[in-house]
Amino acid sequence: MPVDTGFLRFMILDDEAIIALDLAGMLEDLGHSVVSMATRVAGGMEFARHGDLDMAILDINVHGVASFPLAAILQDRGIPVIFASGYGESGLIDGYRDALVLTKPYGVDHLSLVVAKARLGAA
Repeated sequence: MPVDTGFLRFMILDDEAIIALDLAGMLEDLGHSVVSMATRVAGGMEFARHGDLDMAILDINVHGVASFPLAAILQDRGIPVIFASGYGESGLIDGYRDALVLTKPYGVDHLSLVVAKARLGAA
């Protein structure tokens, strides 16, 4: 059963459009809004620097490029980051070993739980 996390504005980074759209739909079903969707790390950098958002879900490997530099920008702004990966926590590098991970494939209940954990960590 989904956890009530209140309204949040999300950035999504994923190179698979179907996965990104599915994730956006799940977030909207949970009462959130997706304010940015990027399919390339470089394409998300400007929004990460200046965009109005509360949380981000970043695929770790986007077209062969790691999303950690984008995550660093968000974290410097105090914006919680959740990583998504088919490799689970084994895809994380030093400096991010304690980060929250959505292991693909995931469902709305797992997404809701991880978002709630990220929100608590940011509070």
